[in-house]
This record gives sequence, C-alpha cells and structure tokens, in this order.
Amino acid sequence: MILIFNNIVAIFRKELQGYFKSSLAYVIAGVFWLLACSLFVSEVQLWTAQKTAGQVVDVPQESLKSFLSGMWWLVMFIMPSLSMGLYAEERRHRTLELLATSPITNWAVALGKLLAVWTLFVTLMVPVGVLEILFLSHADPPITAGVFIVGHLGLFLLAAAILSLGLFISSLADSSILAIILTYALILILSLLFLLGERWGEPWVAIFDQLSLVKHYVTLTQGVLDMSSVILFVSYIVLGLFLTAQSIDLLRFQRR
Repeated sequence: MILIFNNIVAIFRKELQGYFKSSLAYVIAGVFWLLACSLFVSEVQLWTAQKTAGQVVDVPQESLKSFLSGMWWLVMFIMPSLSMGLYAEERRHRTLELLATSPITNWAVALGKLLAVWTLFVTLMVPVGVLEILFLSHADPPITAGVFIVGHLGLFLLAAAILSLGLFISSLADSSILAIILTYALILILSLLFLLGERWGEPWVAIFDQLSLVKHYVTLTQGVLDMSSVILFVSYIVLGLFLTAQSIDLLRFQRR
C-alpha cells in the first residue's frame, strides 16, 4: 500500500513539474485568468445595472451564481487542453510502452496524472477566488456561505470529471490534437444529453437528466448540495480512471 502511494506521489510530482516547465501551460493560464476575471466583472456589472434600474436584486449572490454557471463553458473549453497530452505525449515520445510495462500499476499512473492536472486547475482558480472573496467580503447583507462553498465544490468536481474522461481519451489517441477534439465531442454530448431527453420525451427525460453534466452542475452552483449530483461527478471521475487503466492494460497485454 505504501509502495502504491509512493508511486502515485512520484507520478504526481513528475506531471506537475512538467506543467510548470511548459510554456503552453502558462499560455493556458493567462487565457483562463483573463476570461474568468472578465466573466466575473461582467456579471457584477450586469446585476449592478439591474439594481440601479430599480429591480430588487441581491447583487453579490446573483453575480456569484451567474459567474459559476458561466464558468461551465470556460472549464469545458480549457480542461481538454490540459488533459490532451497526458498520455498522447507519452505515445508520441515512445514512452507509453515503457510506462505500460513498468511495475507501477495502471491505476497509480492514471490517478497520479489526474491529481497533477486537477491540482493545476485548482492553482489556476486561486487568483480568481481571491477576486471573488475581495468583492464578496463587502456584500451587505453577507452572502450565504453555502452558495460559495457548494458552488465551487461543483466547479472542482466538474473539472475533475472532464479531466478524468479526457485522460481516457488521451490514452487512446495518437496525437494531442486528436485527443482534444475527441474530448470536446464527448463532453459536449454528456453536457447536452438533457436536450435529447426533452425531444424524445419520457422515459428519456429522466434518464438523460441524471446523466447530464450541465444539469447537475447548475444544481450545485445554486448552492444546493444534492448528493445525487456529487455521486454523478464522482462516478464520471472513477469511470475515466477505470477506462484509462483498462486501456493501458490492453496495451501491456499486446506487448507480451
């Protein structure tokens, strides 16, 4: 057990150090900060304008909810660009075969890689979170803590789910470009399943609503701690790890 933990930590450190040495990661970080901060400021301005026009609006709370809802599109856009090279680059540099035949378990490798890229996302969110806190600290009346905590929990779970599925796609793709395209397609399908349900009617409405990433994410951004939403995101995370491990295990079997 200790050996497996040490292997996960070793993979985690290797991948995380690789991101901080990559110029692409800094470009992605710059784009993310620009878009995220612009989104937050625009939502504050929008709700402030509505209050100025005479509407009864809780500007801080509504701004936060709208910002977190809008972050869905930004996360869906940025996360595949972070996960695309997790295994595709290993394949391009011809080190995937070595990784597949190493004594480190596939689960440990996949989990280490996922934790590294998810940690990078959390790091990217720190400056954005500081901006949110600076604004919300002056809210009168104070904003409900549950909206902030549960909303950001949903954001981090969403990112982890997309990254985990992107990890699996990367393990299949021969190039980073193909990996990012396929990840975008998969996430878009899983996000918009509820639209198919609305078109096809029952029982598909209930089924696709339960599988839709968007529906469950929006629930959490409203400050509602729905355990079914948390379970769904965790399920997607575990599914991505499981499929990744199986994909690499298949490669190991082929090399025997």
